[in-house]
Amino acid sequence: MEKLIEGVHKFHNDEFGNYRTLFRKLSQEGQKPHTLFITCSDSRVLAELITQSKPGDLFVVKNVGNIVPPATATGSTNSTAAAIEFAVDSLRVNDIVVCGHSQCGAMEALITGLPPDNPLPHLREWLGLAAPVRQVLQTEYHHLKSHAERTTAAAEENVLFALENLRTYPVVQARLADGSVRLHGWFFKIATAELFAFDPETKQFLPLGGEKP
Repeated sequence: MEKLIEGVHKFHNDEFGNYRTLFRKLSQEGQKPHTLFITCSDSRVLAELITQSKPGDLFVVKNVGNIVPPATATGSTNSTAAAIEFAVDSLRVNDIVVCGHSQCGAMEALITGLPPDNPLPHLREWLGLAAPVRQVLQTEYHHLKSHAERTTAAAEENVLFALENLRTYPVVQARLADGSVRLHGWFFKIATAELFAFDPETKQFLPLGGEKP
């Protein structure tokens, strides 16, 4: 907690001056982010840092495993839906990015399962939403032997599953139909800070900027 408090004072005393005008504008005009950025709660994945975005640029949703439940999932398992609807319908973002990452603990738990004596009912129910990813891994990636390779494959497939689920939301369907919003699947490699984007034509994650438009 001391580090957080020190950081707050440092920002206000040393950094805020650089953003004073921007924050005043955001306060007066409200937020107008251009992108809904859905990524993992992992402390190593910071949307604003890896995209070098400023306050007001991104509407960020972080959850365990950057999972996007289908629109039919309601209640405690789909608070992410509220953010999707607000960003797409009210804030009118132009793009939606789902960004998975390497060494994802949620994907590891999805593959290996939580210990049966582990009293984490909410986490178990949440990961259950991504069960189709585990099924794809078992049928399409059984040739992968190492745990690291399987975890990476699961993380990438989870991004694609999230994009599929985004298309089940009526507000997203409407915006896709008139061409006013675009969907993007990204993958962040922590060790090298590289970003990869899914290319629908090659069906591969290619270095960001290398995918075909």
